Amino acid sequence: MQRYTLPAILMHWLIGLLIIAAFALGVTMVDIPGITPTKLKYFSWHKWLGITVLGLACLRLLWRLGHKAPAYPASMANWQQSAAHGLHGLLYVLMFAIPVSGYLYSLAAGVPVVYLGIIPMPALIEPNPELKTLLKSVHYWLNMTLLALFVLHVAAALKHQFIDRDGVLKRMLP
Repeated sequence: MQRYTLPAILMHWLIGLLIIAAFALGVTMVDIPGITPTKLKYFSWHKWLGITVLGLACLRLLWRLGHKAPAYPASMANWQQSAAHGLHGLLYVLMFAIPVSGYLYSLAAGVPVVYLGIIPMPALIEPNPELKTLLKSVHYWLNMTLLALFVLHVAAALKHQFIDRDGVLKRMLP
């Protein structure tokens, strides 16, 4: 069984952990009532995580374009291989769409994004209350879609590890 390259493995797990952290922070911060210093700090951290995920997703995609993924085991059904390709494609789309939608949502709300509190990000759009409402909803539903696909991704990996015992998970383990 072929394995993914070490850079691909490291980016997979790092991006995954950052996405989990950003999601948990997002859920936590929106439940804080009012505008408090803690809530503002969490919003900043959430944005920083999103920008970091976007940057790493760009690197990961560039790496992936130059390095073919290892083949699935011959025992894996064609429909499962197609489903895995589709799921991975959707996860890639969401790794880009979610940070972009959050970034645009912040700008539409009139809140500048300053990466790590140091680097001001460009204001690609003007504040816009109508667009803010739409982008908030888009960002939320993209995240809920990611959550569902993440659960499916983990469940499939565990199925391959403990039921099929075909080594699929080992391809991505460090």
